[in-house]
Amino acid sequence: MSEQSREGDVIHGTVTGDVSGQVAIGKGISQSQTTVTSSGVTESELNELIGAIDGIRARIAAEAPPELQGAALERVNELQQAVAEEKPDLTTMEYVRNWFAKNVPALAGAVTGVIVNPIVGKLVEAAGETLTQEFRRRFPSE
Repeated sequence: MSEQSREGDVIHGTVTGDVSGQVAIGKGISQSQTTVTSSGVTESELNELIGAIDGIRARIAAEAPPELQGAALERVNELQQAVAEEKPDLTTMEYVRNWFAKNVPALAGAVTGVIVNPIVGKLVEAAGETLTQEFRRRFPSE
């Protein structure tokens, strides 16, 4: 349902209900878009999560021993892929966390921070109760 009113040269519109697709009301329309995935995570939240992962990549270049940087970057790429799957891959997330704890402990906290990020929690919850319970078992909140 949409309604519009005109006040001078300004047109106001309100859209309510279950809407799918684009809606445009009036003239001189400027577009603003927020994408929400089926998990309830917004595009902005996904960008925030990617930014946190990119932050780890930057820290690897600055803090990880040169001989481990390539392997560390591979683990971070695996983490990003594991988080982004329709059903997040908890086994890979756990492996990456453990790899950093063993090989580059200075960055283990940052990796764990991404894994327990509330945005990852939303992605896991969207995959179902069983996965959510397993996530909580593997990554208990401290």
